[in-house]
Amino acid sequence: MKMLISILLAWLFQLPLSAVAKERADLLIRHATIVDVAGARLVADQTVATRGDVIVAVGGDAEVAKAWTARRAIDGGNRFLIPGLWDMHVHFGGGPALVEENQALLPLYIAHGITTVRDASGDLPNEVLAWRGDIASGRLFGPTLLSSGPKIEGIKPVWKGTIETGSKADVDAAVARLKGLGVDFVKITDSTMKPDLFLYAIRKARAAGLCVSGHIPLALTVDQAVDAGISSIEHIGYAYKAGVKDEATIAADFAAGRIDRAEAYRRIDAGFDPGTAMAAYRKLAAKGVFVTPTLNGSRVIAYLDQDDHKTDDYLGLIGPGLRATYQWRVDRAANADAAGIAARHAEYEHEASVLPMLQKAGVTIMAGTDAGFLNSFNYPGIALHQELAIFVDKGLTPAEALASATRAGPAWFGKLDRYGAVEAGKAADLVLLDRNPLEDIGATRAIRAVVLRGAVYDRAALDKMLADTRSKVAAWDAAAAK
Repeated sequence: MKMLISILLAWLFQLPLSAVAKERADLLIRHATIVDVAGARLVADQTVATRGDVIVAVGGDAEVAKAWTARRAIDGGNRFLIPGLWDMHVHFGGGPALVEENQALLPLYIAHGITTVRDASGDLPNEVLAWRGDIASGRLFGPTLLSSGPKIEGIKPVWKGTIETGSKADVDAAVARLKGLGVDFVKITDSTMKPDLFLYAIRKARAAGLCVSGHIPLALTVDQAVDAGISSIEHIGYAYKAGVKDEATIAADFAAGRIDRAEAYRRIDAGFDPGTAMAAYRKLAAKGVFVTPTLNGSRVIAYLDQDDHKTDDYLGLIGPGLRATYQWRVDRAANADAAGIAARHAEYEHEASVLPMLQKAGVTIMAGTDAGFLNSFNYPGIALHQELAIFVDKGLTPAEALASATRAGPAWFGKLDRYGAVEAGKAADLVLLDRNPLEDIGATRAIRAVVLRGAVYDRAALDKMLADTRSKVAAWDAAAAK
């Protein structure tokens, strides 16, 4: 309205528009090339105005600069402006002693352009829910946190920090508790969860208005979980399993105790059928079930024989307690003989090969890393960029990979009205890149600046986040060595 009045006054008194009051913004990013992710196209010489945590104007530089003034302006220098990145599968955990080390991971996400993360739960769910509120209120620095809270599990599960359920009444109480905690979605895992309760829990959570992700019990087919209403499949191994021709027989035999877990997986590995897979993937697409492949973590473990990661510079950003949680997967991989190592390589490559099939079938692929504790050398921050590189290596276009990290997450949460594009009315979560990510997905690593909830962090500020974390870790290492 103010702008319309200004234009009217300029017309009435025959003044140049620049002579009347301009709209005021907090930030102008001028002369940027906007990456329209949905359209896989570039829009050159644009200016973006933000006020608070919202984009208030986007348009040609001359037009927006004429209409808007701001307390701070950045010369985009024809660099490439994308929506903030989302990591849709992270973990925080390792026990109460590691709360501080986990909290120190938060700036690493911002330093790598990741403005939102989906916490898929570890053994510190209450702490993470508290961080979520502290970040939202400005008391804690970090990416926007969307969390499942404690996972729903069976009785005496492998995973800690869960809600144990052994009956429908238990599941009812668990969903009510999670609803009361205000969780953003529900995560269900299967270490001791009864198959029938797993399906019941999905239906109950969906009836409560919550999205659901999880690990599907081996005694169930992926199709059964889809029919129950699961919202996303975490880890590409389950998508691979959905393409096995005799999956239902394998699930039934395992449920009846006729085969053990090792034999079930042997038959799964041998039974993949492209036709079965495409039919299953088309159903996922039709049902709106997303897939989070988490390939980077699998790649690291599969090829530990070729790269032990002992000299990774990034280890200097991970606290000693969290680094110690890596060892169990390292030890397990080290016990494999030559045949086991070859099988590990083959399993990863087979599972990764279904990625372009999912894309072709119309399944929405979400970029998520599984980074955090336990998952060896899968580092918070950089892991998302490594995940996107794998997506392109396995057959996605750079534009499709970029969409998986900017639009898929908001779509899953029903938040595309606020995130996933550089448009007026959207969140002021942005990343300014030196290079074009539609040509080379590696350009997502070439970060010049990050805008988080309207606040600007230039390259120097991002480097300081990394340096500060490195200093913290060095101090912890020194203390642990005494």
